[in-house]
Amino acid sequence: MTADDLKKLAAARALELVRPGMRLGLGTGSTAKHFVDLLGQRVAAGLDVICVATSEATQAQALALGIRMSTLDETPELDLTVDGADEIDPQLRLIKGGGAAHLREKIVAAASVRMIVIADDSKLVEKLGRFPLPIEVVPFGLAATRRAVAAAIAGSGSAGELVLRKRPDGATVVTDNGNYILDAHLGAIEQPEALAFALGQVPGVVEHGLFIGLASGAILAGADGLRLLGATG
Repeated sequence: MTADDLKKLAAARALELVRPGMRLGLGTGSTAKHFVDLLGQRVAAGLDVICVATSEATQAQALALGIRMSTLDETPELDLTVDGADEIDPQLRLIKGGGAAHLREKIVAAASVRMIVIADDSKLVEKLGRFPLPIEVVPFGLAATRRAVAAAIAGSGSAGELVLRKRPDGATVVTDNGNYILDAHLGAIEQPEALAFALGQVPGVVEHGLFIGLASGAILAGADGLRLLGATG
């Protein structure tokens, strides 16, 4: 099976958790896209749900599939969010933000009773940090914010290069919220909770990609089938 096949397998398993009348958060990224596609098929067959998207791309995908959409202002409490992850450890701590949507993803996850992560099993790691940690920052005062972020990283026991994310054409990536992304290439994060706290204290940091205490469970697909972590029933 290809990596894409595994993503579809995890998405299909997560779809089994959806019940009529649910209020759903729809994630962003290649694996979450499969979930939205499958959900669209269920909606076309008569399933009634209402959903909130974590990005403009997911919003457009869902609307094109005929899925009934809302906002967190209209629907502030969600039953379930299904989203992918760039990394997940055995404690269900995540790195997200490879698609530059982690601010909205975190807001939607925090508004949900449950967050279920879907991924292929290559995303499971013993220690977070192999994937660069995305940090969303406001454009104003970028140099000063960058220095403060570097100090926060060092103070929490990590080290690595901070890179301003660029598009293939060389332009700076701008998030759906009008901000920039600093990617922290740390290799390993020894103290995720300490780093999350330190980054949260830096003026100019809007949000970081460490998701701690938000995921209820994970559905990971591999060559040997599905592996379930946490509460996925």
